[in-house]
Amino acid sequence: MQAKRGFTLVEILIVVVILGILAAIVIPQFTQASTEAKTNSLCADLQTLRSQIELYKVQHNDIGPGNTIAGGVGTASLADFEGQMVYTTDIDANINGTSKVRTGVFQFGPYLERVPENPFNNLNTIGAAGTVDSSVGWGYDPATGEIRAADTAAHSLL
Repeated sequence: MQAKRGFTLVEILIVVVILGILAAIVIPQFTQASTEAKTNSLCADLQTLRSQIELYKVQHNDIGPGNTIAGGVGTASLADFEGQMVYTTDIDANINGTSKVRTGVFQFGPYLERVPENPFNNLNTIGAAGTVDSSVGWGYDPATGEIRAADTAAHSLL
């Protein structure tokens, strides 16, 4: 009668070590893919924001969103940025309340459905251009029309 044979302890340990090495190689690849996906999403959102800001400027006599217009001169007012981008406006950048329907003099916009979330800190708030930290989603300067991702990491330079 022959004895049943199984795996020895050494064989099992070798398999476990090999699986551990493979896991150590593969898992960082997925972490890198996640960061890459967030960076790509951030770049796409910035491209959309920048192109819609340019369209807004074209339709409002070269005055960017986040400005109020009095007598043809723009005055920086960061509080107006979201309303001017999300709702309809007239030629003087007055916001049509909460309406996204073009009517009468409110014939421009909306330019965005909503302000997108920054994928690195999950915030969709707008801060002043000098605010490039994780307390807001985006840093925007109404005077220059420059918008950047607001975060302390290297992607804030995008």
